[in-house]
Amino acid sequence: MRTVNEVSKLTGVSVRTLHHYDAIGLLKPTKITDAGYRLYDDTALCRLQNILMFRELQFPLKEIKKILDSPVFDPAEALTQQIKLLELQKKHIEELISFACKIKEKGVNHMSFNAFSKTEMEQYAAEVKERWGSTNAYKEYEEKAKKKSNQELTETAHQLLSVFTEIGSLKELSPDEKVVQEKIEKLQKFITDNYYTCTNEILKGLGEMYVNDERMKRNIDKAGGEGTTEFARQAILVYCSK
Repeated sequence: MRTVNEVSKLTGVSVRTLHHYDAIGLLKPTKITDAGYRLYDDTALCRLQNILMFRELQFPLKEIKKILDSPVFDPAEALTQQIKLLELQKKHIEELISFACKIKEKGVNHMSFNAFSKTEMEQYAAEVKERWGSTNAYKEYEEKAKKKSNQELTETAHQLLSVFTEIGSLKELSPDEKVVQEKIEKLQKFITDNYYTCTNEILKGLGEMYVNDERMKRNIDKAGGEGTTEFARQAILVYCSK
């Protein structure tokens, strides 16, 4: 765990900015001590890294929050998108450098505006925002969240983990056992009732996210015992293949 000052020194992000990210819900500390000190674990730092990457790509904070909070957010897919955007940014800069060299060679009166176009980069960035921030699932989640207090949201999160506790109690069985599949059906229904309509496609994506997101994996394994996250993923794959 690192303090806010340690995170600031490590990342170059000011303490004031980290406090702002906390205030708007973009980057919440992993834990707040009794003395009021913010503490951040490696999962929080990974989220901060994503935030900084998207900021480098000129994404507004509001859009970044939508992307990272999307129910179907996939860190691996997001990284691929970031690389693509960085490559487009690199291409744009190289074209500007080439254009500037031509001006130097031909004289300051040489005019062309093609090098200033960011159309390709802007179109791809718009696709990224649409992919993560404007899904029906996210909109549905936002609407349901507005109707609940912070305490209710916390209680719902605890209830979700209790479903994983039930799943974890069965992990000695085969993922395709009827009783296991019934728990996956219960998980899907709980998500639909409390967050957003959880289609099989979304559920399958969540299964992968649970395994790849260290914070989610840690919380699920804590609730159901070591190996629960991977067991749930396998059971979800069976469920969604039917």
